[in-house]
Amino acid sequence: MNRSPNIRAAFTLLEVLMALVIFALAATMLAGAYLNVLNSYDIVARGNALDSDLAYARAIVLTEPDVKKLEKGGEFDTADNRHAKWSVEITPTTTADLFSVIFTCELADTSGGEARKITETFTVFRPTWSIDPAVRGQLKLDAKNRILELQGKKTP
Repeated sequence: MNRSPNIRAAFTLLEVLMALVIFALAATMLAGAYLNVLNSYDIVARGNALDSDLAYARAIVLTEPDVKKLEKGGEFDTADNRHAKWSVEITPTTTADLFSVIFTCELADTSGGEARKITETFTVFRPTWSIDPAVRGQLKLDAKNRILELQGKKTP
């Protein structure tokens, strides 16, 4: 087939408009996905900052040898512009030098945002927290007697 020299091969206006519509839809979907990724990174970063603040407050509790200071609680300002206030409830268990700790930490934005309260319960072995040596000795003796009973031996 011979073409006449006056006719050119080109896209019609409808084809160009359809290509633009398809491109616009794809660009909108990609932009939405990109914003979701950015939001996810922000949420993860805030969660990591909260975890590090909580870990610092927990470390204060676990490293303090004086139980009287711990029972007063404490507060500090974090690096992420938050205010942390923590308290503990320490109760001895039936095992010598083993304590049950209920740790409560309240993290609030200094800008007036909503405070987040976190409560954890854990068991800690801390000989320095034992206050009365007579009670500690009695707990050790009771534990020894329980072990002897389990082994089938007589208790003294």
